[in-house]
Amino acid sequence: MSFSEVLAQINAGFCCALAIAALWRRPISLAQWMFSFGMLALAAESFLSALTIGALPGRQAQWQQARLKAAAFVPGFWLAFTLFYSRGDCRGVMRQWWPVLGVFFVLPLVLAFGFPEFLVSGGVGLGEASVLAIGWSGSALNLLLLVGSVLALMNLERTFRASIGTMRWRIKYMILGLAVLFGASIYSTSQVLLYSAISLSLVSIGAIALFMSCSLITFSLFRSRFSSVDVYPSHAVINSSLTILLAGCYLLAVGLLARSIGGFADDWELPLIALVLSAGLAGLGGLLLSDRLRQRMNLFVSRHFRRPAYDYRKVWSTFNEQVTSVADERDFSRQVARLISETFEVLSASIWLMDEDRRELALTASTAFAGSKDEDSQDRLANAEEIMEPITGRSYPIELDAGSHPRLEPLKRANPEHFAKGGGRVCVPLVSAGEPIGVVVLGDRVSGVSFTVEEFDLLKCMGDQIATRLRSIRLSQRLLESRELEAFQRMSAFFVHDLKNTASSLSLTLQNLPEHFDDPAFRQDALRAISKSVARVNHLIRSLGLLRQELEIDLKEMDLNDVVTATVSGLEPTGKMALVQNLGPLPKVRIDPDQMQKVVTNLVLNARDALGEDGEVRIETSQRDGWVVLSVTDNGCGMSPAFIRKFLFRPFQTTKKQGIGIGLFHCKMIVEAHWGRIEVDSQQGKGTTFRVMLPEGAQMK
Repeated sequence: MSFSEVLAQINAGFCCALAIAALWRRPISLAQWMFSFGMLALAAESFLSALTIGALPGRQAQWQQARLKAAAFVPGFWLAFTLFYSRGDCRGVMRQWWPVLGVFFVLPLVLAFGFPEFLVSGGVGLGEASVLAIGWSGSALNLLLLVGSVLALMNLERTFRASIGTMRWRIKYMILGLAVLFGASIYSTSQVLLYSAISLSLVSIGAIALFMSCSLITFSLFRSRFSSVDVYPSHAVINSSLTILLAGCYLLAVGLLARSIGGFADDWELPLIALVLSAGLAGLGGLLLSDRLRQRMNLFVSRHFRRPAYDYRKVWSTFNEQVTSVADERDFSRQVARLISETFEVLSASIWLMDEDRRELALTASTAFAGSKDEDSQDRLANAEEIMEPITGRSYPIELDAGSHPRLEPLKRANPEHFAKGGGRVCVPLVSAGEPIGVVVLGDRVSGVSFTVEEFDLLKCMGDQIATRLRSIRLSQRLLESRELEAFQRMSAFFVHDLKNTASSLSLTLQNLPEHFDDPAFRQDALRAISKSVARVNHLIRSLGLLRQELEIDLKEMDLNDVVTATVSGLEPTGKMALVQNLGPLPKVRIDPDQMQKVVTNLVLNARDALGEDGEVRIETSQRDGWVVLSVTDNGCGMSPAFIRKFLFRPFQTTKKQGIGIGLFHCKMIVEAHWGRIEVDSQQGKGTTFRVMLPEGAQMK
């Protein structure tokens, strides 16, 4: 039994084991299914290659025909895998590539199983030196295999280019292993097309490449365990694709390569040379993709040629180029995290920003986490002012692992070290005009190299620039919102005027109707319809009038429970709402009872409108940490996190069919005029809780 035959049989078992291992992790994604099916197709092809090599010359054509049938399953599954692997836009990829996938799934099978007699037409020679002539069906199938390999490499290149930090570390060896496999496939299929024949020595080269590919993929699986890594490649990559360039150059020179390889006559020399060359190319690829090598080369140049470690002009020009035109806070943070990760050779760069109320730090961008986070579920850290206090007065980076700032422990826990030798974590404060904006946390540096004084200076400059830009973005957003509100206030004045005239006309019609209609049933219906119209118009007038009037409050020292009791007793009862009150003892606070009644009324009515058939509204008051708290809870439909974050407490944004979105906006204005705040917790399908928090003694004079 020859070396190539043994290796082909080993590959068959290797591929089957990888196919099973890929399905071990739950839940199973579409990429895992494609990988498993692709490995099974390679296993069948490799096993049939072993039978071809070991068969008698008269039966080699038959086994080779069977191998080509197995190979017909390869391009579809592997092209689909390279499209879905580590992609965060699978649906968009499917819409764009489904015609191509259909061709590579269907056409190879049609050629292999529809015209099997034209796959292999016969052969000459003995052992591994045998040459099998192919027919038109075999040539077309090899052409599809060639094109499929080029497309697969192009997709892998797109994925690798779009990955950064930890994501690139996770997928590097998977992509390298598949590059070896498809590179060997391009070479083999191009040789078959060039000579219209299959040399069994090419099967030996494929077996060696498959063994190396499976070894690299196995290492990748142990490294990442098929973790969810979502990247979003650019659609313009074809214009600068290295795969397309290399494939074109290779196909132009394929004749010369075939002639040079053909000079080795001995049966054992070609597989050995292929093994050495493949191992060398794979090793070179691994070195070229190594972050450590790139970092050591930079340090070597800096040390021996006395140059700065960074080209500051290039750093700043790149920074300004990529972030100057970004006007969204989240997109800006993503760009900054990517730039910092690439500039300082760190795999983990995370941006934490304070919210408008300065109570929480929210994770807005990171290169450390595998997978894209849902915008509705962000990592947050409470007590933002307490965390930011040690670093607000200083703009120089801080080493988190030094242990001198116990208040920064939440930041350390929220930014774990992925690698034992990743070096110390560094926190860069983002402070602009004395106002804390957030922090940048760096960790998991390649080779664990410590940050130098020069790098700390550069981080400080970048932190100042980032904070200034973020503050500018926030001020621009506030200015835009104020202009929109001002424009609406002007517009509402015209609406109020027109709606008042409409209400007057409807009222006059309502007064005259009994004199002109003798039919009692028609008269009642008309009266009911006009009454509803008048009520609706007057409601719009009151709601729109709130926005163009300045809020004036008349503070009185009162018990909030008295206001709640008076408000609830004046509400009309409804059959579908069960109203439960749990009013605890409260100290007196300075409030405007009329304005606070509007808040309670609006919250209770909103809760009632959100209820189902058997709904309950619970009103509670309590005292907590220096605040008087009023809670209104319902078990109704709830609101989505996206709606709460983007639209709640803003005018003309509502989930109610008959609402116009003014009530909660007005409630927030009233509560903030009392130096308080209003909070909301909601889950879709489970209910909503609004909490009005008023300070106990801040305004008691």
